[in-house]
Amino acid sequence: MSQTAIALIGARGGSQRVPGKNVRLLAGHPLLAYAIETARRAEVFQRIVVSTDNETIAKVARWYGAEVPFLRPAELATSTSPDIEWIAWTLPQLDERYDLFAIVRATNPFRGPDAIRRGLVQLLATPEADSIRAVERVKQHPGKMWILDEAGKLMRPLLDQSHLDVAWHAGQYQALPPVHVQNSSLELAWTRVVEETGTREGRVLAPFLTEGFEGLNIDDEDDFARAEELVASGRVLLPIVEREPYPG
Repeated sequence: MSQTAIALIGARGGSQRVPGKNVRLLAGHPLLAYAIETARRAEVFQRIVVSTDNETIAKVARWYGAEVPFLRPAELATSTSPDIEWIAWTLPQLDERYDLFAIVRATNPFRGPDAIRRGLVQLLATPEADSIRAVERVKQHPGKMWILDEAGKLMRPLLDQSHLDVAWHAGQYQALPPVHVQNSSLELAWTRVVEETGTREGRVLAPFLTEGFEGLNIDDEDDFARAEELVASGRVLLPIVEREPYPG
C-alpha cells in the first residue's frame, strides 16, 4: 500500500457509565490492550497513537506497545467533547503527515484486525468516499417508533407513513425497508477531510458492514457483562495479546 495510515485510539479518563472503562480488565487485559493489539496485527499502520488526558491510561498504552507522544488537553476530554476536536488537535502535533487515519476504539474488543483490513480495502476501492463508517442492520426499526405528546396520552409515528397502504408500524419486520445504525467499531478516513470539512468523516460516507459481534459496543455495565459472558462461553475470541498483563 503506497498510502500511509495511522491508528488513533481515543481513551479519555472520565468515562461515566462504566468508570475506568478503557483500562477495565476483560479476560486478564484492559480493553485498551485489545484495540492496540488489533491495530498492530492489522499490519497496515505506520503508527499506533493513543490520545488520552490521563497519565495512568498513557502508561497502560505504552506497556502494550502504543505511542502516547503527548497528553490531550483536559478541555478536549470532557463527556461532551466531540471526537473531531481531539483529532484535529492531534494530527498537526505529529511530526509526520499521513494519508489516512483510523479511529480504533477500545470499546469494541471483538473487532479484530481482519475488520480493519477489510475496511481499508473498501475505502481504497471507493475513491468517491471521504470515509467509511461501521454500521449494522437495526433490530428496533424506526418505522415502529413513536413520539408521545406532552401529556403522554396520545402518540404519533416517528416517521411519516401517511403515503403507505400498510403503515410500517403495522407490518412485519421483514417487509420494512432496510435501515442501518452506526456502531463505533471502525472509522477510516482520508486525513484531508479534517482540514477541508472540519469533520472526522467528510461529506461522502461509505457503509462498512460489520459481521457477527464485531460491532458490539461496550457503553454500559450491561454491555460489559455481555462481553464477559461471550468470552467465557467461547462464542467469540479476543485478539491474542502477547504482552504480560499490565502490572498496575
